[in-house]
Amino acid sequence: MVIQQLISPIASIIDKIVPDKDLKMKLQHEIQGELHKANMAQIEVNAKQAEHPSIFVAGARPAIMWVCCLGLMWAFFLAPIANWFLVVFNVDAPLPEIETEGLLTLTLALLGLGGMRSFEKTKGVHRDHMKKGKYN
Repeated sequence: MVIQQLISPIASIIDKIVPDKDLKMKLQHEIQGELHKANMAQIEVNAKQAEHPSIFVAGARPAIMWVCCLGLMWAFFLAPIANWFLVVFNVDAPLPEIETEGLLTLTLALLGLGGMRSFEKTKGVHRDHMKKGKYN
């Protein structure tokens, strides 16, 4: 889907510049191939990063996931409960507010990676690092 979003503007430019239909299709195919290669290179970098022994390298994505989780938990669960307690006990204290738009965008992007993982599982090409005995 992301590749398609990138290719659409490029395809419209190619349509305006290149009159030959076969050449247009060939150029679009080559662009898709290059974008696919870039995606595969990023996946390889991500895999290497996840295998790194340092928590500051391998733990970056999990840290971002936990920040999103905690921020959303505060905004949608804990803050409303805390606000209810403040009202019940007649306490006039402002609660911190978290801007959830950015958190939701980041969370949905990270969950999109989870969707890719589900796709890998359905195709039988996933890796299972959490098998019993590997880490315990």
